[in-house]
Amino acid sequence: MAKKLVHRILSPLLLWRLRHINDRVYLILVSILVGLMAGLTAVLLKNTVHGSQEFLYSWVPEEKRVFALFLYPIIGIALSVLFTRYFLDGNLSRGLGPVIYNIARQGSIVPRSKLYSQFITSWLTVSFGGSAGLEAPISVTGAAQGSNLARLLRVGRRERRLLVGCGAAAGIAAIFNSPIAGVLFAVEVVLSELAAPYFIPLLISTATATVVSKALFEGQPFVLITTSWPVDAVPFYVMLGLCTALLSVYMIRVYFAADKFFERWPGTFRKVALGGLVLGVLVFLFPPLYGEGYNVVQQLLAGKGQDLVNGSIFAVYRDENVWILLGVATASMLLKVFATTITVGAGGNGGMFGSSLFAGALLGFVFARLINLSGLTSVTEVHFIVLGMAGVLAGVVHAPLTAIFLIAEITGGYALFVPLMVVTSSSYLITRYFEPYSVYTRKLVQRGVYVHQDRDRSLLSQLDLHHLVQTDFVAVHPQDTLGTLVETFRHATRNLFPVVDDKGYLLGIITLDAVRDALFDNQHYTTTRVHDLMTDPPATVNFDDSLLDTLRCMEQLNVPALPVINQGRYVGFLLKSSILAGYRRQLLKETE
Repeated sequence: MAKKLVHRILSPLLLWRLRHINDRVYLILVSILVGLMAGLTAVLLKNTVHGSQEFLYSWVPEEKRVFALFLYPIIGIALSVLFTRYFLDGNLSRGLGPVIYNIARQGSIVPRSKLYSQFITSWLTVSFGGSAGLEAPISVTGAAQGSNLARLLRVGRRERRLLVGCGAAAGIAAIFNSPIAGVLFAVEVVLSELAAPYFIPLLISTATATVVSKALFEGQPFVLITTSWPVDAVPFYVMLGLCTALLSVYMIRVYFAADKFFERWPGTFRKVALGGLVLGVLVFLFPPLYGEGYNVVQQLLAGKGQDLVNGSIFAVYRDENVWILLGVATASMLLKVFATTITVGAGGNGGMFGSSLFAGALLGFVFARLINLSGLTSVTEVHFIVLGMAGVLAGVVHAPLTAIFLIAEITGGYALFVPLMVVTSSSYLITRYFEPYSVYTRKLVQRGVYVHQDRDRSLLSQLDLHHLVQTDFVAVHPQDTLGTLVETFRHATRNLFPVVDDKGYLLGIITLDAVRDALFDNQHYTTTRVHDLMTDPPATVNFDDSLLDTLRCMEQLNVPALPVINQGRYVGFLLKSSILAGYRRQLLKETE
C-alpha cells in the first residue's frame, strides 16, 4: 500500500523532471539531497552517542566508575546482538566490505535495512564503551541512503553507483568537517574508478554534509596547528613513517586473525560473554580503550598526555614516572586493535577507521616523547601525533590521499602538508608491500569479488560465475559402452562431454575430436568403455575462483571451455565466449 502511494506521488514529479530538468542537473540535485541526509545522520549519531556516554558516565558515582567501565561494554554488545537477532534476522553485515560487494556484484543496490541497522547497532555498541569507531557505520548508512534514494527517484545504474559513493563520502565529511577528505575516501576506498565529470556531485554532496555538520555540530574535532615544521626533523618523519607502516601491518594481521577466531567460536551469546569479559578487562586496565578514543586524542593534542593514566590502576604514578605513562600509551596503542576486533567479533558494531587514528596518535606521542627524553634534539609532539594518525590511517585503510587531506582539514590548516606526504607515502608503500589489501577489501579479494587495480578486473568482478555456467552439456557414465557414446553424440548439440559417476563427481571429459577414430571401429562398440576413452580436463573451475584468473587459464591452455565443479561434483561448463560476452554487457552498462 505504501509503495503504491509513493509511486502515485512520485510518478507525476518524475515525468515533470524528464521534461524540464536534464540528467546532469538532476544528478546534482539528488547529490545535494544525499549529502543533506548523510550529514543529518552523522550529526544525529555523533550527538546521541556522546550524549549517551555522558549520561551513562555521570549516572554512576565516581567511586564505582571503574566497575562501570568493566560492565558497560558487555551490556552494549549484548544489546546490539539482541537487536541483530530479533530485528535483522541475525544479518548485520558490518563494515564497508559488504557495500563494496553491493557495488561490485549487485548493481550498487544496498539493502534498505542498512538505512537504520548500522546506526542503531553502532549507537548501542559505542555508547556503552565499545572500542570501535563510528566512521564505517556512518559511511554505510550514507551509502544506503544514496542507493535507495537513487532507486526511488529512478536514477540510472551508473549514477546510482556514484550516489552510493556520495553517501559514504558525505558521512566521512560530516564526521570530521572535511569535504575534500570525504571525496578522496569515496574514490580510494568505496569506488574503484571515477570519471572526472562525476567529481562534481561528490564535491557537492560532501560540501552539503559539511555545512549541515558545522551548523549542528561542534566545528573542528581536534586542534588548529599553525606552527611550521623544521627541515632538520625530516629524518624523524621518515622513521615515523616506517613505524606507522609496521603498526599498520600489525593491526591488519591481528584484525583478521582475531576475526577468524570469532568466526570459529560457536554460540552467539557465548561470544558475547567471552568478548565482553575480555573487553571489560582491557578497558578496566587501560581506560583509554573505552569508546572511540577521540577524547584521548584531544588530550594528547592539548598537551595533556599525563591524563592517559587517569582512572586506571596506574594513576598513582601519574606524576612520578614518565615510563609508566609511556608504557600505558604503548599498551593502549597495541591493544586497540584487539579491543576493536573483540567489540565487533562479539556482536557489536564499529570500524577500524577511528581505531587507526587513535593508535596512530598514541604512536606519534610515544615516538616524539622518546626523542625529547633522549636529549639529542627537541621536537614538537603535537606534529608527530597528527602525523602518526595520518600514517596509520593510510596504512590500515590503504588511502594515503584521504589521510593527508583529512589530517590537514581537521587540524585547521596545511602547515604540515609536506611531512604528511612523507609519512603517509612511506607508510602506505611499506604496508602495501606486506599487506596488498586493506581491512575493508582483503576478505572480498579472497572471495574473488573485489579487485581495485584496473578496469578489466573491476568489470569482471561484477559478473556472477553462477549465471555464466552452461548446463546443457550431456554427461556420460564411465561404464557406458562406445556404442552408447555414439548414440549420445548423434543427438547432442555439443562436442564436449563430461564423464560423471553415480554420485555426480567429475572423473574426466570426452571430446568428439579425440575419439573420432574410435567411432568407426564397429567391432569394439560393446567392449570399449567410456573410461577407456576419457581424458583428464586441462583444468577445473570452482565457484570461488575469479573470472579473470579463469580467463587467463583458458588463454594459457588454449581451450574454449573448462568444467565447473562444486566440492568435486560436476556442475557444468564455463565458456570463454560467455565470459567475454558478459564482460561486454557489463562494459555497455558502465558506459550508458
